[in-house]
Amino acid sequence: MNLKRTFGTVLTVLGIIGLIWTGVEVINHKGDATTLIVVGVISVLFFSTGISLVRNTKDEA
Repeated sequence: MNLKRTFGTVLTVLGIIGLIWTGVEVINHKGDATTLIVVGVISVLFFSTGISLVRNTKDEA
């Protein structure tokens, strides 16, 4: 497996975890608003970057 594809997978998983955590905190009305916004934005960036890396990396054996 390619290193870029592996890194993209890790970023995607971290983004998904961050988005789920942010969603749970918003639903439960816990946490500070600025913290939730920052974590949500970083999670979206991780998720989109990870998906982009996985999609655009070619498998060369």
